[in-house]
Amino acid sequence: MDYNSKAVMVCCIAMPSQSVKILLTGQPGCGKTTAVMKIIDNLDPETIAGFYTQEIRQNNVRRGFRWKRLDGAEGTLAHVDIKGRFKVGKYGVDVEGFDKNVVPVLDIEQTDARLFVIDEIGKMECFSKKFVDAVRKLFESDKPVLATVAKKGSGLISEVKNCPNIKFFNLTSANREKVATEILKKLSFLRRT
Repeated sequence: MDYNSKAVMVCCIAMPSQSVKILLTGQPGCGKTTAVMKIIDNLDPETIAGFYTQEIRQNNVRRGFRWKRLDGAEGTLAHVDIKGRFKVGKYGVDVEGFDKNVVPVLDIEQTDARLFVIDEIGKMECFSKKFVDAVRKLFESDKPVLATVAKKGSGLISEVKNCPNIKFFNLTSANREKVATEILKKLSFLRRT
């Protein structure tokens, strides 16, 4: 499968809509998080659990990344000031904080959600063994998932891209609106009433 194609890619559409697994990828800055936020803004918030990530900027310089759960709780995922063994480039990753505060909302046995949102499945998040296990369980379950995934990577990053019955979209700034609209149609059973 060519993940560099600029066209919208859709794979394995045979899965029932109520258990759909949707993956978005694209170059950094193409608007994956923006697309996810637009989609979930149109859905019933009582039916969704998960998190998204945002840059931490200081004086217009990226200093790290924060996670924000859909229930409003937030914390630091990675930062230049975090020291420790888990690093991506210059950013130290707070795996313990992520495990404690984010991973539990992805637990299908603990969270009564009809859609799980994961932004993103990337190198930083995959330092967490608990996160990797939770994502694998979600992708094996009948629960719908909307996730962004790093463009490149091995392990879980590659694994989810090769899951059966996923709908895979390669996002660009040019197709972002069209993709968001298409995904909203697939998740229409969760629309606000």
